[in-house]
Amino acid sequence: MVKNYINGELLEPLSGEYFDNYDPSVAKAYGIVPDSDERDVDMAAQAANNAFKEWSQIPAEERSGYFFKIISLMQRDFNELARAECVDNGKPFSLAKSVDIPRAIRNLEFFASIIQGFESQSHHTKEALNYTLRSPLGVVGAISPWNLPLYLFTWKIAPALISGNCVIAKPSELTPMTAYLFSELCIEAGLPKGVLNVIHGYGSKAGRAIVNHPDVKAITFTGGTKTGREIASSASGTFKKLSLELGGKNPVIVFHDCDYEKMLATTLLSSFRNQGEICLCGSRIFVHKDIYEKFKKDFTENTKKLKVGDPLEPDTDQGAIVSKEHMEKILSYIELAEKDGGRILCGGKRFTPEGRCREGWFVEPTVIEGLPYDCKVNQEEIFGPVVTLIPFETEEEVLNMANSTDYGLASVIWTENLSRAHRVASQIQSGIVWVNCWMIRDLRTPFGGVKSSGIGREGGYEAIRFFTEAKNICIKI
Repeated sequence: MVKNYINGELLEPLSGEYFDNYDPSVAKAYGIVPDSDERDVDMAAQAANNAFKEWSQIPAEERSGYFFKIISLMQRDFNELARAECVDNGKPFSLAKSVDIPRAIRNLEFFASIIQGFESQSHHTKEALNYTLRSPLGVVGAISPWNLPLYLFTWKIAPALISGNCVIAKPSELTPMTAYLFSELCIEAGLPKGVLNVIHGYGSKAGRAIVNHPDVKAITFTGGTKTGREIASSASGTFKKLSLELGGKNPVIVFHDCDYEKMLATTLLSSFRNQGEICLCGSRIFVHKDIYEKFKKDFTENTKKLKVGDPLEPDTDQGAIVSKEHMEKILSYIELAEKDGGRILCGGKRFTPEGRCREGWFVEPTVIEGLPYDCKVNQEEIFGPVVTLIPFETEEEVLNMANSTDYGLASVIWTENLSRAHRVASQIQSGIVWVNCWMIRDLRTPFGGVKSSGIGREGGYEAIRFFTEAKNICIKI
């Protein structure tokens, strides 16, 4: 049973209501989740308000000390956390061990460390000395998604807490388990009561209550663009600070002069890692006409070799889709692609593994060609193991196609021509551009998108600035 974490205690929801938590690899419920509402959020807000004065005043190094205690406990329980992530989300256990849990630990380590080097500005003239102080906002809301549950949960709460704020966090209702286990570790580490509060439940109830609560001064949200619009609309009249990391329809642009083997291996990862359920995955692959046929053949052959199945098996490449509803959404886009004249080069169907996962929610890794760049499948976020291949001839043509969507989160460029790399990168409409690589992340750099992919930036000092308010002090000399 998952419980809420409020004022340092694990509590059942005030409604007494729960809903099922599913293991997507077997399509069966294995636990229950609190169906929390505004009453639970109000209790959390009161606890956070009460804790804020003391937490905001203690030295940053003391706040860091709590982080390192939690990190030590996470390292102790590493395999338990990774297995919980695998069972809750459907991702391969090997991926949770190599990416999700290490990155969650790294998030805490990173923000615990950089806060020590955060500097204020000062400006000295003949008349006056001006300097800037940055103060925590108070109580902030953090709403994280289901695709990288603990990874993105810690990415949001760490900078908020280390800056001196108190947090009301809501993990996705589809993947609550590692946030619940994290709550237990916070209690064991002695984190002061009320500093972090974790509310479980549906976005339409618990999430909306956090966004609308008058004591919540800022919202950081990662999730769908539609929900992001609703949050922005709800918060507009209250002037809450917003950081929204939303959807993506990311282009991968492959020029004929690329390092072919490196590109091929990396593009396979950027297409299908975590079942394609990463907002940074490349779902539209634009390939120069001179190498298009070769790429199509090699990429399709390599995609067919990916092992789909039981996420607990060590050699599984692609696990289960997070929910039945999401699986059906993905399959509906594949069906639409076929209706629009697309050719399925491989995949395209629900996958049925043998053994314990035969009822699970799996989709074959799917490669499609022959669709126009501006069709629905190439314009809307699918968020699954589905990619399209599109040939191009010129830079101008591919930039027009790559920039044609409402999204602008990430992009990938493959070329050995330095001038072209700089030129195309400068014209791509996205917040992140990887050249000859994918998913290399320096946590000091700003992270976020343009257009319908969100507003604001996370990461490094950008996150610290978001969770603090600047005050200029002018002293006449």
